[in-house]
Amino acid sequence: MTDLSERAAELDARDPLAYLRAEFDLDPGVVYLDGNSLGAPPRRVAARVGEVIHQEWGRRLIRSWQETWWTAPERVGEKIAPLVGAGPGQVVVADSTSVNIFKALVAAIRLTPGRDEIVVDAATFPTDGYIAESVAEMTGKVLRPVMPDDLGDVLGDRTAVVLLNQVDFKTGRLYDMAAATERVHEAGARVVWDLCHSAGVLPIELDALGVDLAVGCTYKFLNGGPGAPAFIYVPRRLQESFRQPLSGWGGHRDPFAMTPDYVPDPGVARARAGTPDILSLLALEAALEVWDGVDLAGVRAKGLALTGFFIECVDELAGDTVEVITPRDQRRGHQVSLRHPDARALVPEMTAREVIGDFRDPDVLRFGFAPLYNGYAEALRAARTLADVLATWS
Repeated sequence: MTDLSERAAELDARDPLAYLRAEFDLDPGVVYLDGNSLGAPPRRVAARVGEVIHQEWGRRLIRSWQETWWTAPERVGEKIAPLVGAGPGQVVVADSTSVNIFKALVAAIRLTPGRDEIVVDAATFPTDGYIAESVAEMTGKVLRPVMPDDLGDVLGDRTAVVLLNQVDFKTGRLYDMAAATERVHEAGARVVWDLCHSAGVLPIELDALGVDLAVGCTYKFLNGGPGAPAFIYVPRRLQESFRQPLSGWGGHRDPFAMTPDYVPDPGVARARAGTPDILSLLALEAALEVWDGVDLAGVRAKGLALTGFFIECVDELAGDTVEVITPRDQRRGHQVSLRHPDARALVPEMTAREVIGDFRDPDVLRFGFAPLYNGYAEALRAARTLADVLATWS
């Protein structure tokens, strides 16, 4: 125990990202390890939202639409673009993850005429599966669930599009985006990546890997706040042929002309649909400022070290009372998932002791580590709390 405490203190003292903790409004008595569900609030967000309400809405009123609001989806998309390896003009913030998955899948199907199968990650986050099933039904396609490791068994000349998660939401398993994208392209299909559990913690290379389309949320590791709008990536090479199914006025070339015919914007704005949620969008814009000057390679290095240290602490303190189901090598995102038959009861008990993780059916505890605000002493405290709770139940 002493050795772990000393190591945690030493690791925290040497952490080059430790200064970023002060950017977040966190209760110092709470260990918050659920950033993979809802990120912590950056301090600057509250003041910015207040400014929007009192000045841009309260004083400028309708004038703010033309002055700054209407172009905010593209402007905020430019802040996200370098975090996912995208060049300028290829990311826009709009709508929800579910809506953007719908847009991306339908657009991908339109890009691959004559093919009749949608392949989806069999262990996908539920909304991805629900949307894929709906798209298959609406377009007359066949839905084929498959585990990402088994893609080679199903890809062929019938495959139109493949929808994959970069990080498995339940186990924390990280999949090889480069290899999977190449495999899909070899089959002549399009790939859509869900980045919800990777954006903000992993170096992502959408442009370099030739990814067709990608979507992601902003309320997890990007700390945009509850219900913050999602983003969609459409590379320049596909923008002219990108035909999404929700042709709302937000994606129109000249939305305020109010013409009866729909003419899509020539750029990534064509991926927009309806009126943007300004309060959430501008809160997200402020939240993204904490990334200025932050090296994603350093974030990834700390995330691997943090999760590795937590696994080590769990091994030593809880032993074989829990099973670590997250890969112990670098094939993991920034969460650690543990299996225990009483996981459903363990999570609220730990929360009562001010260590917050979450639960996934039927028996999985998840702990998400956000390198911008989590530290090694917190990892140790979480493992110690888990062991203490388990000891009282034995």
